[in-house]
Amino acid sequence: MARPLRMEYEGALYHVTARGNERKKIYFNKSDYKQFLAYINAAEEKYGILLHCYVLMGNHYHLLIETTYANLSKAMHHINSSYTTYMNRKRKRVGHLFQGRYKAIVIEKEPYLVELSRYIHLNPVRAKMVEKPEEYLYSSYKAYVSKDRDDIITQDFILGMISRQREDAKKKYKTYVESAIGREIDNPLKNVYGGMILGSNQFIKDILKKLKKEILKKGEISHRRALRAMYEADEILSVISGYFKISPDEIRDRRMPEVKKIAIYLMKRHTGAKNREIGEKMGGLSNAAVAKIYQRLRKDIESNRKLSNTIAEVETKLSYVKG
Repeated sequence: MARPLRMEYEGALYHVTARGNERKKIYFNKSDYKQFLAYINAAEEKYGILLHCYVLMGNHYHLLIETTYANLSKAMHHINSSYTTYMNRKRKRVGHLFQGRYKAIVIEKEPYLVELSRYIHLNPVRAKMVEKPEEYLYSSYKAYVSKDRDDIITQDFILGMISRQREDAKKKYKTYVESAIGREIDNPLKNVYGGMILGSNQFIKDILKKLKKEILKKGEISHRRALRAMYEADEILSVISGYFKISPDEIRDRRMPEVKKIAIYLMKRHTGAKNREIGEKMGGLSNAAVAKIYQRLRKDIESNRKLSNTIAEVETKLSYVKG
């Protein structure tokens, strides 16, 4: 089975979720919730992570975690494995507690952090467990809107994005969150790119730059195609245009089929464009034609050293596009 790629760097912000195996409960009473939070607190002290907000539901959890070091995997391994051991001993069980690996989406702080925190805090309301989010006991929301303390979370950044005055920020945050109760709001996670990135186009490009190509070549990676999409089709055309000293229109011209094939091959390799989109970009080729050209050129590269060298030289120039 394809595994999600882990993107780790200093200062990264993540929306982290994990669900119980077979969607079964992972918390059974108040002491379980308390113990899970204790493991998060221990991970904060050991790995320097910051928890911006959280909600612990019966069979899954949502965490907004920022890493001061590039170590999310270590922190989450500590939290999940410690809690699994605790639960196995307590309930005299064996095996996995969680359903597969946790899911981590890298988030652009502005403008997504505040919106995503609202979405997380409203989980119990959407699940019809409570009428108001502050009524739910296992969430960071109450600490955000009242004088209740929750030392496990870091509130300053989210509240600071709303107002410089803390009490004013709390009031405005409460109004912002509760204004969404009873009406349908967009799920901010619906625009996640490649299964792991939420942000503007520039943010997505910056994250993709951090991904090393050799990592994407190892094993089966979820959303491999999208995560390898480091360039846009027009950037591919621009580089090829400069390399062969011809215009983009000439690349599409039937009189230069070899250059056109190279362009199609590189678009398939380095963009997230589908065959239909590439076909339209290259003068109205069919899906089948694009697929056939790509597959044939792949085979030709293996036996044609000159072609292979040309592709390599163009890809080298392409790497300069992103700095």
